[in-house]
Amino acid sequence: MPDPVVKEALPRAKSARIQVNPPVFFTSAGLILLFAILGAAFADPAARLFARVQAVIVADFGWFYVAAVAGFLFFVIYLLFSRHGDVRLGPDESEPEYSYVSWFAMLFSAGMGIGLVFFGVAEPIQHYAAPPTGEGGTVDAARQAMVLTFLHWGVHAWAIYIVVGLALAYFSFRRGLPLALRSPLYPLIGKRIYGPIGHAVDIFAVIGTMFGVATSLGLGVLQVNAGLDYLFDVPVSANNQLLLIAAITACATLSVFLGLDKGVKRLSELNIVLAVGLLGFVLVAGPTVLLLDAYLQNIGAYLDSLVQRTFRLYAYEPNPWLGDWTLFYWGWWIAWSPFVGMFIARISRGRTIREFISGVLLVPVLFSFLWMTVFGNTAIALDMAGVAPIAETALANLPVALFETLAALPFGTITSFIATLLVITFFVTSADSGALVMDMITTGGAENPPVWQRIFWAVSAGTIAGVLLLAGGLQALQTAAIASALPFAVIMIFICFGLLRALQTETTGSAIDLSGTIAAGPDPELNWQQRLASLTQHFSADEIAGFINATAKPALEAVACQMRNSGFAPDVVQETDRLELTIPHGDSGAFRYTVRSRSFLTPSFVWLERPQSSKTDPRQRHFRAMAHSSDGNQPRDVTGFTQDQLIDDLLKRYAHFRQSRRIP
Repeated sequence: MPDPVVKEALPRAKSARIQVNPPVFFTSAGLILLFAILGAAFADPAARLFARVQAVIVADFGWFYVAAVAGFLFFVIYLLFSRHGDVRLGPDESEPEYSYVSWFAMLFSAGMGIGLVFFGVAEPIQHYAAPPTGEGGTVDAARQAMVLTFLHWGVHAWAIYIVVGLALAYFSFRRGLPLALRSPLYPLIGKRIYGPIGHAVDIFAVIGTMFGVATSLGLGVLQVNAGLDYLFDVPVSANNQLLLIAAITACATLSVFLGLDKGVKRLSELNIVLAVGLLGFVLVAGPTVLLLDAYLQNIGAYLDSLVQRTFRLYAYEPNPWLGDWTLFYWGWWIAWSPFVGMFIARISRGRTIREFISGVLLVPVLFSFLWMTVFGNTAIALDMAGVAPIAETALANLPVALFETLAALPFGTITSFIATLLVITFFVTSADSGALVMDMITTGGAENPPVWQRIFWAVSAGTIAGVLLLAGGLQALQTAAIASALPFAVIMIFICFGLLRALQTETTGSAIDLSGTIAAGPDPELNWQQRLASLTQHFSADEIAGFINATAKPALEAVACQMRNSGFAPDVVQETDRLELTIPHGDSGAFRYTVRSRSFLTPSFVWLERPQSSKTDPRQRHFRAMAHSSDGNQPRDVTGFTQDQLIDDLLKRYAHFRQSRRIP
């Protein structure tokens, strides 16, 4: 559920038919539709323009992409090993919503997509056949091919996603700001994130996501067309590709209409089963021992050349390979970062920064490396052994390389059909999930926006993919990814600065806001009996519920009543184990003060750790009343407070909120 601050902070046109943040929605939609109309009406000039734009970006901004991506990687490695790694993505007492197994499984699914299927064979065999330097078709070319592939699918890509995902999770779950790409800029520009600057950030994020998704959809259609040509002799042509886009976009629209549970969830489960099944088959049917050996050796060679390859720009020997591959990938990952970043942020609440970075770097990267090794090294081995001319096929028609490889293995027709079906299901889930993210950005996090808005973004993604294929095919897809990522790469640099500045204000025991101002005033005075009871007594769930009803609720209602007399509109809401006071402040957001029952494992003072089952046994847990506010202050144990002491704590947090949001 989106953070309530969003509803207060962002302007929104809201009715039964439309719920949007007007500046972001209409500007983004207008620019995208204008691009689609002009691209379709002037396909040939558009193709020439794309070629020119890519040449200019590679020649003049290649250094910027390389430096930015290297900087993102160094930044996340610094956070991983710094003192900031212990900061939790949420209040200090928060716990992860998902177990490690579930979390790793979802990160695993995030690392999969159309790109892995398309490039699993295509990229290694292409680098093997035509390496950027040296002679193709040799053992050295094979080694270099896998290192280059790992470079593009390794830690650089996921460092980009970590920057966006970590910033979103930190500012939303710990600082109480909207789950929006404008929020990480709060430490730099304050409340102006709710104005034109914030709108511009979201617009660039929508456009980048649109072209990132469209690039994936375009690659997917090329792969599907090649698969249908191999299986059913359906000719590879622009008209057939447009028909495929229309048909699969219609399926994506149906998935959007059915919703997350019936649509994306079931297709995602099917994706994982098909992908793992196909991967396992190729691993067993292919040169298994070679693949296992190559997996470890490829990782070692990748790590050995990581720094050199990171900064290689071919400055002394200009090479178009850089723009066709490395810069294309850096642009594609940056364009995808709002999509993947928002996903991994939403599943990572309660994790520490160190857990977040190490998990996101470890799981998807190792899986991607395994996929690329199994498919890429299998194709190279078959070509080197003379079983199938896969390298020659890749140079002539890149999408066909996958099916040429599968045809050289047993049950080639069946596995080719599964691969085609896998790309189609990835197409649908990518369009559906991308539409969801773009809808979230353009609505400002509306809770239940009309379904037609997501359908609009899904259809728009399919339309843009079709326009790009008409206006230059693969080169147009590459240009769209590189060009749309350029402004968002600049925004990501500011996101890093904003996140670092906010992390530097983290402290133990002091309430320091995003602007570095310390909330004045001592803590509420507790008598010695209260302090001793807080240290030694353990309370049951019923006792804490009684405290919330008898002490906390009258205290919060008294504050709310007084504020209503002063012209405010506070609201007190009680749920099963929590009580919350909300004070709206228009464009400055809403202040929320929450008191909730929180369980802890009862200490046993024994040498051996309890069995895991006892950690969920209510008889082995004790409960405390924890208070925290929406502005990122540390949670506080208020068990045993009097009404006056609780009100004192509330008012200090409220004063801190007004000071940090610069409310007069």
